[in-house]
Amino acid sequence: MDSEVGPLRAVLLHRPGAELKRLTPRNNDQLLFDSIPWVDRAQEEHDAFAETLVSRDVEVMLLADALVTALTDERAHAAAADTAVDRRRVGHELADALGSHLSGLDAAGLADVLTAGMTFEELPAAEGASLVRRMHHPHDFVVDPLPNLLFTRDSSVWIGNRVAIASLAMPARNRETALLDLIYAYHPRFRAAGRAYGAHSAPVEGGDVLLLAPGVLAIGVGERTTPAGAESLARSVFADGLAHTVLAVPIVQDRATMHLDTVCTMVDRDAVVMYPAVRDTLVAYPLRPGTDGGVAVSGPVPFLDAAAEAMGIDRLRVIDTGLDPVTAEREQWDDGNNTLAVAPGVVVAYERNVETNERLEAAGVEVLRMSGSELGSGRGGPRCMSCPITRAAL
Repeated sequence: MDSEVGPLRAVLLHRPGAELKRLTPRNNDQLLFDSIPWVDRAQEEHDAFAETLVSRDVEVMLLADALVTALTDERAHAAAADTAVDRRRVGHELADALGSHLSGLDAAGLADVLTAGMTFEELPAAEGASLVRRMHHPHDFVVDPLPNLLFTRDSSVWIGNRVAIASLAMPARNRETALLDLIYAYHPRFRAAGRAYGAHSAPVEGGDVLLLAPGVLAIGVGERTTPAGAESLARSVFADGLAHTVLAVPIVQDRATMHLDTVCTMVDRDAVVMYPAVRDTLVAYPLRPGTDGGVAVSGPVPFLDAAAEAMGIDRLRVIDTGLDPVTAEREQWDDGNNTLAVAPGVVVAYERNVETNERLEAAGVEVLRMSGSELGSGRGGPRCMSCPITRAAL
């Protein structure tokens, strides 16, 4: 896969489930949600999203199903049970008991715990009569839930014929990469796939990685992806011959702009939808292969100029979010920039971003609208919720 807009053929989604029902006013901030979603409605919205993709001949693969399939391999099952046990937090005695309990679950049961978590109350009473257990509230988590699995873009990204397993920056998401690692290692569909990046490397999240054109990547550097992560991923894709130019793009480190795809996404071969507040200030540090496997760094230069030059086009068309500064700020917050291209000039977008969608259509982009009143509570749009596996070449 070498672009953001080539006809989408297969995508990995995660249908929201029991992990979202774990969110409470006490823990939603820690688990990176801005509010408590209505889970049934979130599932309805997600089902409609998946149906929209299927109607465009996209194969939809669900993460939960892929995880169960991977866990039928005994090696994956053993590794998964081990990754769910945090010995430093639960102590030696309870860790052994928890590990024993998880090892005895079937693939579906273990997958449920890995995604939805487990409270002390749900761990059988005979398991682990320890001080740790006695001093925790029954509703405290002995295995944390993973509500952010919904955003499959962040935890892995395909570049060419290789998959990069992200190194997620936030503690609430640490275990997500372990699950993706297991899926890509043990699911029959992915066993032959090469790796472009390892989850134990410097922080890089998929929402910061844009495949602007064959051989050209942009990597946002901000709240979630570090300069070291961007440089490490650049070094990896250069070594594998997957890219000739990587643009490291600094973005403001705050909640509203956590990833590059919250301010800019590709909507056509030569067009992006972009938050106008950053249009004239966004810069890039072009990275290219250096000598002896190193990375040559230049810049900073204006992002739009650097992108067009690397892509071999005269200019990159820009479609602004919103109509005025207030509308633009509101619709950027509501993921108006976070579109998923299913083909050149065809994107899925949240219906609530009325002005941005009208601007896209005026520029010749077909907009497939979806509801996201509940899905958006975790700060993510259609692009965040999808990990393209294969696209046809442009």
